[in-house]
Amino acid sequence: MRTNLNICFLLVLMLFSPLLNAADLLVEAENFKHKGGWVVDQQFMDLMGSSYLMAHGMGQPVQPASTLVDFPETGTYDVFVRTFNWTSTWHKGEGPGKFKLGVGDQILPEVLGVKGDQWMWQRVGEVKINNRQTTVSLHDLTGFNGRCDAIYFTTQKGNIPPSDQEELAAFRKKMSGFPDIPKESGSYDLVVIGGGIAGISAAVSAARLGCKVALINDRPVLGGNNSSEIRVHLGGRIEAGLYKELGSLQKEFGPERGGNAQPADFYEDDKKMDVVTAEKNISLFSNCRVTDVRMSGQKIQAVVGRHIETGEELIFRAPLFSDCTGDGTVGYLAGADFAMGREGSEEFGEETAPEQGDKMTMGSSVQWYSLEHEETQGFPRFEYGVEFNDQSCEKVPMGEWTWETGMNYDQIYDFERIRDYGLMVVFSNWSYLKNRLKENEPFKNRALEWVAYISGKRESRRLIGDYMLKESDLKNYVVYEDGTAATTWSIDLHYPDPKNTANFPGAEFKSIAVHMPIHPYPIPYRCLYSRNVENLFMAGRNISVTHVALGTIRVMRTTGMMGEVVGMAATLCKKHGVNPRGIYQSHLNDLKVLMTEGIGKKGLPNNQQYNEGSTLGEFPGKN
Repeated sequence: MRTNLNICFLLVLMLFSPLLNAADLLVEAENFKHKGGWVVDQQFMDLMGSSYLMAHGMGQPVQPASTLVDFPETGTYDVFVRTFNWTSTWHKGEGPGKFKLGVGDQILPEVLGVKGDQWMWQRVGEVKINNRQTTVSLHDLTGFNGRCDAIYFTTQKGNIPPSDQEELAAFRKKMSGFPDIPKESGSYDLVVIGGGIAGISAAVSAARLGCKVALINDRPVLGGNNSSEIRVHLGGRIEAGLYKELGSLQKEFGPERGGNAQPADFYEDDKKMDVVTAEKNISLFSNCRVTDVRMSGQKIQAVVGRHIETGEELIFRAPLFSDCTGDGTVGYLAGADFAMGREGSEEFGEETAPEQGDKMTMGSSVQWYSLEHEETQGFPRFEYGVEFNDQSCEKVPMGEWTWETGMNYDQIYDFERIRDYGLMVVFSNWSYLKNRLKENEPFKNRALEWVAYISGKRESRRLIGDYMLKESDLKNYVVYEDGTAATTWSIDLHYPDPKNTANFPGAEFKSIAVHMPIHPYPIPYRCLYSRNVENLFMAGRNISVTHVALGTIRVMRTTGMMGEVVGMAATLCKKHGVNPRGIYQSHLNDLKVLMTEGIGKKGLPNNQQYNEGSTLGEFPGKN
């Protein structure tokens, strides 16, 4: 009997020995030490669970990315790459984002990034690993945005990683070796999430008034839409309305030159970084994206941030938080009430709103420009589902805010599609101008110089506060006792361009702006904190306004002034031991004193004159 049991045990052992002895390795592409010409794209990591590397070469293959990895053992491995045929939504065939995988000195023959219609694990083949320390590399073939999320090596045949989002997240965590409990980053008086103009202003304002602040930003540069990565000018007027000193802080870091889609140095990234890093009370955490929120009842106890390259997690604790993400990400994770899309006209009595509410938002822009050269410049044919002709093509050397996509898609869950369509139309149109337009003399010597891959977003979630600003407040100039920073931009709402719709029905990529002028209007403080998450401020385009009212408050000089007010209010919360609502209830006069005094350095000239908005009867510049 014992002999039979022993035989059975040996048979089972032999059957499962490949599993027991299997070795595997997951390499996250964004963690490559040498990025070469590949860029880290973190815009969709809330959905994907990870950043990825992308070969953004504007039609020219980029330099290889590489990293040295430690294999668990030598031997023969099956290799899989998680990638995406990004044009598959519009083109049923091989995509343009072609690349290959290198292992050691060998470049594997399988072409990646051209199959399927979703993110998937593509099998590359087998590779023999003779040295446990081996270089892995990515070799771009086209410059057309091939993308790599991760590479998986396994000695077990048929062992494909999961594709389900939750299962894949658990798999990543297991393979990363990171601890289940995030590393403590320290304790703060205020944690500001988002390093755009609103977030910078909130952090500096609070820090100068004595708060210990953590500023978390998910990109390597500060400035958000006004950074060199997106290149949108600052709109709105500072030193306006009831509190003339609000906005004076922006004299210290706001670019002196304006314009959309201009050369990188117009946006003065270093100036923004210098102002933030000079504040001893600010701890800056760049390349860190908040992915989780820890709650106690209706209060946020902590937020968890993940480094967009290494994947390392940090936890940030504070009594107060400010959501300056634009997307209302922290509020959403915390269960804050929010709105998205257009309200119906009867809901708030808004004459500009549609009769029935819907999900339409303003869109996102992929801006671009070209430069003239002395000789003819070629460009590969790019024809992946968007058809142009001599009448429908855009005969322009650059594209700024009007190149806007995604109004009828979800700006959170469909955002990769929205951004990718922005890239699609830029490359497709440029290819037509270069290769097929009959009278293309103006474009022969031009080459694409810059195309954004970080899309400039105008609208998504709006977190609901104790008050929701609406159209009639602005037009009728209903001033509330808790009025703060003045919004000076017109009510500027974007819609699909009818001419573009005629050529591309249902697939528009150009927009028009409809402006309704207003008097400078003081935004109620009650719009700057959540009505149901007790310790959450917000500043930026995600504050408590209707879709129509968003048309005026969303420009960046205005959002920066909101940030200053939030920083001041956070200081008073610390002083008086109250939450944001308590400032409105009991300490509004203290806030008014701080807003009157301002936080910026005195005596600086107002160099923030470009495109600064206007008063009733005049129309400000477009944004």
